[in-house]
Amino acid sequence: MNQTVFLTGFPGFIATRLLRRLSREPGRFIVLVQPDFLKRAESEINELVQLTGRSANDFCIVSGDITRPDVGMSLRDQELVRAEATSVFHLAAIYDLAVAREAAFQVNFEGTRNVNRLARSLPNLNHYHYVSTCYVAGKRKGLIRETELEHDAGFRNYYEETKYLAEREVDALKGELPITIHRPSVVCGDSTTGETAKYDGVYYVIHYLLRWPQVLSHFNIGNTDVSLNLVPVDFVVNSLAALANDGRALGKTIQLADPNPPTTRELFDAIAQSISSHRATITIPAGLVHFALKLPPSPRITGLPHHGVPYFFLKQTYDTVQAQHLLSAHGIECPPFKSYVDRIVAYAASQR
Repeated sequence: MNQTVFLTGFPGFIATRLLRRLSREPGRFIVLVQPDFLKRAESEINELVQLTGRSANDFCIVSGDITRPDVGMSLRDQELVRAEATSVFHLAAIYDLAVAREAAFQVNFEGTRNVNRLARSLPNLNHYHYVSTCYVAGKRKGLIRETELEHDAGFRNYYEETKYLAEREVDALKGELPITIHRPSVVCGDSTTGETAKYDGVYYVIHYLLRWPQVLSHFNIGNTDVSLNLVPVDFVVNSLAALANDGRALGKTIQLADPNPPTTRELFDAIAQSISSHRATITIPAGLVHFALKLPPSPRITGLPHHGVPYFFLKQTYDTVQAQHLLSAHGIECPPFKSYVDRIVAYAASQR
């Protein structure tokens, strides 16, 4: 049977790159696009057709919205998807730590429930890939295993909470549908080109140091107790594509994370070295840094919003045993941060 992928989240940054990667293999692609993004989606598809030399008929854009019943598709499009779709990649979500409660629940939670209902109605479904996040762990501390989900530790924001509740909904269907859940950690730019579309996470540190590099780079505001787990977008996309039709991944939850993440002190030094060619000479105590970053004027001075502060003091480690086992067969491993820091720094600097 011919393979047809149904993809949500297009033309978002990761979904667009994933479609480009998946289109290297035979098959047809149906992408769900919100009405406001139809023109941009058409432009992306036209560019993809030119780059790959594939027929435009291999790509179908359907208008919809995951927050609506039947993901907002027309009856005709519903029939098309149910007749053709053999796999689903659900990426659509609000990836924002400061997201309001109503929007988070509507998109991340209810939206995923609607996609789940659609997946259950697909007679030819052979693989449903759901993209979650390592931060479903919320306020838990210590080692977070791929096989663990349920907890009552609480959450820092509605992004974490709604992604957790959404993953629970998907996880509950593992006995009924062929599901793989993917949990990326903090996604940053491409490890080869540095390209990114979102400037949060590690970019707060990069932009902070770019403000006054020769001075600020001398004072390390990281620490040795906490790691910031980063993964370049190309690692995430290549992993998703490699496991697209890998039967070994069925029924599993895998954490797409760096098995050897840098401490925040090492992270700061690597960025400082890239920007100013020297490492910090003074390390400021973590307690003092945390206190200063939570002061009212801090976001204006540092560029780091208050909702981003906890993630630089988050004592969580992500187990990647299943991910490494599955991906090693495809020759894929997460590159160390130091191997691509120069590229993401250069790209961020060029976009200022």
